[in-house]
Amino acid sequence: MHNGTVDPAFGRVAAKFGAMYSKPSDGGGALAIHLHGEPVVDIWAGWADPHGTEPWQRDTMAMSFSTTKGVASTIIHRLSEQGILGYDESLAHWWPEFGANGKAQTTVRHLLSHRTGLYAARQLVDDPRELLDWRDMADRLARSKPRLPVGGPPAYHGITYGWLVAGLVERATGRDFTDVLREEVVEPLSLDGCFIGLPDEERDRVAQLFPGVLPLGMTVSGFASRMENRRATRRFVDSLLVDGFDDLAMSRAILGTVMPAVNGVFTARSLARIYGAYANGGAVEGRRLLKEDTVADAGRIQTRERDKVLFLNMRWRLGFHQAFTMRNRVPRGFGHFGFGGSGGWADPETGLSVAFVTNRLGNATTPVGDARLVRLGDLAVKIVRQA
Repeated sequence: MHNGTVDPAFGRVAAKFGAMYSKPSDGGGALAIHLHGEPVVDIWAGWADPHGTEPWQRDTMAMSFSTTKGVASTIIHRLSEQGILGYDESLAHWWPEFGANGKAQTTVRHLLSHRTGLYAARQLVDDPRELLDWRDMADRLARSKPRLPVGGPPAYHGITYGWLVAGLVERATGRDFTDVLREEVVEPLSLDGCFIGLPDEERDRVAQLFPGVLPLGMTVSGFASRMENRRATRRFVDSLLVDGFDDLAMSRAILGTVMPAVNGVFTARSLARIYGAYANGGAVEGRRLLKEDTVADAGRIQTRERDKVLFLNMRWRLGFHQAFTMRNRVPRGFGHFGFGGSGGWADPETGLSVAFVTNRLGNATTPVGDARLVRLGDLAVKIVRQA
């Protein structure tokens, strides 16, 4: 069962989604789909807590991990369009300290395609609570030496990406990152749930994540210790497995900081509207977010090399990766999926955008989510192509 509205053509997608949330241990979630810039699915189901006492509501939000990166990247595209930033300009142009240790030629394009060489987060801190001071994290990265050649093969900046984006945004605009997000993305699209750095007054709307960051009761520290001495997985550990991060991620403390690679809090409706603009030449529901040329730039593949952290060919765009589906491929599709299952993507070819948020972290999850959004999106593509 689900609540909300569905175009009858997408009834099969809604039914598949509703079947995912039949008991409290399934948690809850929301699914939103736009076609040619107009909503066709806006539904929610299940529970906002692991005990089944709080039903998921229309305005319930969920922390969505790496899904956050796509929203943060949208800010960069807005600023580029205004001439405040340039994709091929050096970060050190606005952020002089960033030029240290051989990084003077690092460009915005390198950052958005995960090619700055600054993928390692594990060695940045001794205590995970230090991660909550995001400006200090950005300063540490500015002083750091790249682990890989700048502009070389991509290496997923699992955690560091957000601090690099936020640091650049603040220095280029002279404004607080949260203000820029509100003014450049939230207000132009009239979004009902889109935060990176959640205000205290919005915390009651956030669903409780469960059962844990890693399955089977594993801890990040324990998992990392098994993998960090293996050459093949060392970069994966350095990028994604900061000791104690699992406890931090499951606490409410993480919600208030600015961590634009990880801690975005969204409704599916807001994500679908953002990606609806990308799927529809920059405009959605009569509101323009970006120019058509900017959308084309954002969705253009920057590198086809296998990612050195994820061991996958992500086909990195400017802040986005390929849209993952199953049999019904979308070669022009792009977006950002998140650890735990949430994500959003756009396909300019079909005019389709799909977004999903949930509080029940998948049992077989990966850094780019699990199969739930993949299956839901695949069915949506099939329906559109058969129409």
